[in-house]
This record gives sequence, structure tokens and C-alpha cells, in this order.
Amino acid sequence: MTEMTEIAPQGVARPVDLSASAATQIRQIVAHEEKNKILRVSVSGGGCSGFQYGFELVDNVGDDDLVIERDGATVIIDSVSLMYVEGSTIDYVNDLIGSSFQIQNPNAQSSCGCGTSFSI
Repeated sequence: MTEMTEIAPQGVARPVDLSASAATQIRQIVAHEEKNKILRVSVSGGGCSGFQYGFELVDNVGDDDLVIERDGATVIIDSVSLMYVEGSTIDYVNDLIGSSFQIQNPNAQSSCGCGTSFSI
């Protein structure tokens, strides 16, 4: 049985989901680190569509971070980025053209071919 826990800012319920394949990949990546690391997902201006997703391993959780835990994997998202990804699913896809984390974002009106940038 899979278990997913979110510690969200007050008034926000289940804003982002984490797929089982993403949780598995995060656990594998973190297992190779010397210290306990957490995957931070962020949104910043840039990319070919206006906004871009960022993925970074960090050491700690900020006061305004959403914490998502599933099957032993932890993801954090800051409150500003959360506004752009609310309702999304973080997934890990392994197909013929490569492997990558992908965000299925219902707020995005368009995205680039590589899937790392989007517009709202």
C-alpha cells in the first residue's frame, strides 16, 4: 500500500501529487548522496515558454514550504512556486527518448517540447 502525506500551508489541501515512479526515482537519487537531501521543485521566470521548472537537492525545509512525502521520498515546494503548480502531479517518465521528472500541470496553457517550461 502506498502512502502519501502532505504538510501544506494552512488552508491548502492536497495541492500537488507525487507519482509512485517519481517517489522511487527520488529515493534512488537521494540514496547516492552523502547527506540526507530533499528534492526541491520550484518555478522561476525563463525558459522558452515564460516559466520553467527547477529541480534541486537541498538540505533543509523552509518555513513556507509544502512538504510532500510518498513511499519514503520527500519533495518540497516553496509557497510562490506552489501558486503555479497547484493541482499538478510530479511524475518520473522513462521512455525511448530519455528519462526525466515531468510535471503534469493543469494550470499551464502551453509548454515547450522538452516539458521543462510552460506558460499560464
